[in-house]
Amino acid sequence: MPHRYPVREIARQAGVSEATVDRVLHRRPGVREGTVLQVEQAIADLDRQRTQLRLSGRRFLIDVVMETPRQFSGLVRDALEQELPGLRPAVMRARFHLRETWQTADLIAALDTIARQGSHAVVLKAPDTPEIAAAIGRLTAARIPVITLVTDVPMSTRIAYVGMDNRAAGATAAYLMCQWLRRVDVDVLVLTSSSMSRGEEEREMGFRSVMRTHDPQRRIVEVTDSDGLDETCALLTARILDANPDVGAVYSIGGGNRGIVSAFRDANRTCEVFIGHDLGDANRTLLLSGHLTAVLHHDLRADMRQVAHSVMRYHGALPGDQRPVASGIHVITPYNLPDG
Repeated sequence: MPHRYPVREIARQAGVSEATVDRVLHRRPGVREGTVLQVEQAIADLDRQRTQLRLSGRRFLIDVVMETPRQFSGLVRDALEQELPGLRPAVMRARFHLRETWQTADLIAALDTIARQGSHAVVLKAPDTPEIAAAIGRLTAARIPVITLVTDVPMSTRIAYVGMDNRAAGATAAYLMCQWLRRVDVDVLVLTSSSMSRGEEEREMGFRSVMRTHDPQRRIVEVTDSDGLDETCALLTARILDANPDVGAVYSIGGGNRGIVSAFRDANRTCEVFIGHDLGDANRTLLLSGHLTAVLHHDLRADMRQVAHSVMRYHGALPGDQRPVASGIHVITPYNLPDG
């Protein structure tokens, strides 16, 4: 019965003759025990490396489609491009379709164009709406898998969600707020960029749940649909500060943190605790200047690795059907700011 590897390949891996390998495979006498173990180890090594052999020469083209502030899309692009060399011997290329604001009809048109033109996968950060779910369904029908990133569209045919547990992230922000905000007369401003973002909605729900448990008297002032851009967040925060003299802490879920800081400065108000998300250049600067108290961060390179593995598993280049695991939530302060 033929072996799953050619005798010549096993012999080369084990460093013995083909005749010796043939005797071991057919359990013939005359081979030392140590040599038998050597051949068996060579076969085990080939088994482990079979995935690499299967990947050799495979090429994948993925489309990254995101509606998000430029700060975050830049982080995602950098993380993916840093991760791609580590996927060798497979080769993966990415096309980026990135906008800070995107009309739903235009976003759906972009997804439908990809469905017609073809792709090995779509990595998607988009609002959780029935129209987006339907567009994902059309990509699935075209045998193009969709992986949602950071924010999910769970009632769709996407094959995986990659990112942090957003409810846990919001709960973590609330826990830190309760520990650090000691004055009982301070209200907390919570800003989200889009009411259609499931990830942001889950963060807010996690935040409110823990605040109700640990600090039930604390008043929360909410700003929705800020778009996460500095100019808009500055304007909306200024209005809140003008109307709410007790606002003195911030949980920024959707970005625009430089605008929020400028609004507090222009109003001559103090922000006692300011918690944000993601380590873009702006948030690094705000951490180091003391304007941000902490940033909740996750390893985007690890996310991109999970994305790539999901794509390759779908196309049979990696074994198994392992689902991505939730990204770890890291609390970053000026004193443990990672390089890069």
